[in-house]
Amino acid sequence: MNLSKSTIPWGALGPWIALAITCLFFTSQSSRFLSGENLSLVLQQVMVVGVIAIGQSLIILTAGIDLSCGMVMALGGVVMTKFAVDYGMNPYLAIVCGLLVTSCAGLLNGLLVTRVKLPPFIVTLGTLNIAFAITQIYSEAQTITNLPPAMTFLGNTFNIGSTEVSLGTVTMLVLYGLAWFVLRETAPGRHLYAVGNNPEAARLIGISVDKVLVVVYALAGLFYGIAALLSVARTGVGDPNAGTTENLDAITAVVLGGTSLFGGRGIILGSLVGAVIVGVFRNGLTLMGVASVYQTLITGVLVILAVAADQMSRKGAR
Repeated sequence: MNLSKSTIPWGALGPWIALAITCLFFTSQSSRFLSGENLSLVLQQVMVVGVIAIGQSLIILTAGIDLSCGMVMALGGVVMTKFAVDYGMNPYLAIVCGLLVTSCAGLLNGLLVTRVKLPPFIVTLGTLNIAFAITQIYSEAQTITNLPPAMTFLGNTFNIGSTEVSLGTVTMLVLYGLAWFVLRETAPGRHLYAVGNNPEAARLIGISVDKVLVVVYALAGLFYGIAALLSVARTGVGDPNAGTTENLDAITAVVLGGTSLFGGRGIILGSLVGAVIVGVFRNGLTLMGVASVYQTLITGVLVILAVAADQMSRKGAR
């Protein structure tokens, strides 16, 4: 049997195999891991990172990266909660304002990348710091409480067996379904992959590369805003310090899910599996009593291993 010609999609199965091994390991380490209460906690942790990872996936598929995703999410959460609580704005209108702010942040990233021709890494490193500073100044580094019920509605749960599933988790799954359909079945989705594969070739066949990039960055900002709403619904507060771990976790989820950091290759549903792997890792390590600083260290190692595997896979494909 010639393994090199096997039709088994090992690349697509990789994240699922990694998830299964991770779950088996933590099940062997803690009797609480597979309890309904703990699985409920994992699902709530995953929904925020999972939605950020959708936006991050779109950008990485174009061979870019967004380091500002977590801080933009925090800014959106503070804006929507402060507008509703401090200014008495209709909560639904306040949510729309928060989504507009995060979308504009994404649009700014896209314009700087396409019009000023700055590298995405540098642009989003700058907007990361800008978003963080604006969030701290605007909120006076204070958490916003006493939120109206409309802002925490997505935190409501229903039971599947002994596991509580939040409406936010359902929202995340619906968003993944929409993103999968657009990327797989529509012309804009194919254009995005073409830009990530070879922007010059995409330009020669008539694709407006700059337009695709600007739309992708703005859309990513919208997903960060939705993640902000889910974070607010989960915690019940507007937290100016949110998003500090979500930056790395979202990039880790995308890479572990099989999307190439070099662009043009990856399946959006892989990012969902990657987000679950990250959530399971953090939860399992917490159950084992591993300190958060070591969890961050292990997450960093996972990113390096996943990128190294991607690099070797690309060399093998040549």
